[in-house]
Amino acid sequence: MEFYCNFSKFFVTLQDMKLTKILSLAGLMVLTACASTRKSEELVIIHTNDTHSMIDPEISTGLGGIARRKVLIDSIRSEHSNVIVADAGDIVQGTLYFHLFKGKVEQEMLNRLGYDLQILGNHEFDNGMEGLKQMLSEARPTLLASNYEFTDPQFSSKFTPYYIKKVRGKKIGFMAVNLNPEGMVAEGNYDGVTFLPWRETAQATIDRLRNDEKVDYVVALTHIGYNGSDENPELFGDRQLAAQTSGIDLIIGGHSHTLLNPAESVTDAKGHPIIICQTGKNGRYIGEAKLNLKTGEITEKLIPVDSRLDARRDGELMAALEKYRAGVDSLYAREVGQVATSGPINGRSPEMQQFAGNFVMNRGSRMIDGVKGAISNKGGLRVTWNPGPLTEGQAIDMMPFNNRIVVLDILGTDLIDAFKVMDSRGGDISVGLDPQGINPEATYRIATIDYLANGGDYMEPLTRGKIIATSTKIAYEDLLDYLQENPIIK
Repeated sequence: MEFYCNFSKFFVTLQDMKLTKILSLAGLMVLTACASTRKSEELVIIHTNDTHSMIDPEISTGLGGIARRKVLIDSIRSEHSNVIVADAGDIVQGTLYFHLFKGKVEQEMLNRLGYDLQILGNHEFDNGMEGLKQMLSEARPTLLASNYEFTDPQFSSKFTPYYIKKVRGKKIGFMAVNLNPEGMVAEGNYDGVTFLPWRETAQATIDRLRNDEKVDYVVALTHIGYNGSDENPELFGDRQLAAQTSGIDLIIGGHSHTLLNPAESVTDAKGHPIIICQTGKNGRYIGEAKLNLKTGEITEKLIPVDSRLDARRDGELMAALEKYRAGVDSLYAREVGQVATSGPINGRSPEMQQFAGNFVMNRGSRMIDGVKGAISNKGGLRVTWNPGPLTEGQAIDMMPFNNRIVVLDILGTDLIDAFKVMDSRGGDISVGLDPQGINPEATYRIATIDYLANGGDYMEPLTRGKIIATSTKIAYEDLLDYLQENPIIK
């Protein structure tokens, strides 16, 4: 009898276990269904900005790399039914991949990763309009430009002022807001591009999306920088765009290399909240913005692009890169100098700034007598040098732009104005010049780069000077000559 009772208990327990499993399975199915429903009711926007030709992981941080980025994008796509991938500009300029292949690699990679939307950054113009035309000739993403007009029909036919995504009965409108190329892009490199008044054009595009297209949400992809100037309405950024317009829900920004973690919430002209997000630079992170299509709630997070993804890299993508790597690797193998500093140096380091200033002044003095000083922009120094051997590729990475060194004669009063512009940006590089001791009525002979002499980086005061000598070589070619004579960087 005792045995029978125990057996009965065992039988009941067994039945309970079966029931528990059934209930657990049912609960799991319900949770899975709920999760699936929740995911289907949101749009996931994967976004990048200012990746600057960083095809391989960044040496200084160990972050980034196009193959790792693909792992993340593919993973998110596999988990969510509604995904859109967008880039906010400056996919080029910063490594030898752009130096050697003029944007072909970067655009091919965006195609391979399945980007849906792409806007222009200022560096997309670095090889001029013909270079840009070649780069975009096989672009697969939809190209957005809301406040640029193009005279060349090959450009105007490629770009559209907005794009509409339909998801579960909702319409999401995407638009683009770009910076004024004047003063930022080298003269002659954006011929045929008309910059439309940013505030009026942005609001008109929003109103068209809201009123005519009847969209439910508006997302602005921008390449204007996180924060402009409240004193100068022409220097606008995402915060000014948000505050002076109404109807945007989400701003995905670029240009200023700002790492917004967490994303910022600001109010628009009518007091409604707007989320602003940006991922920094060099593809170190991707952004994942989730838009709840029922409530309009937006959540944003940054995902690091790091070595944990290496084991899952796509073999086909890695093989596609091999045909480009030979040229890159050869330049990184040839030693041209030694970095004899106690630690890494970059554009913010006094050692590199001093080196760059001395280099510009030296080359200017080689061209003509009487050079008393030099001005360069630390924003153009795009690399980190570690102590030890310095290669030709690393030297080119330091000054990757197609600039030339020039010498100009300029009045002291205009030189003083130039220093005011430099101070407003947090200071640039100058050697041989004391801003406090400049005589407004004297004439100064200085060396600089043609980009600044022509008013780039808003250095309009330098355009008042007279260029009297121009190097026959591109700046990085002059730099390699200088390193032959001065191979030790202290």
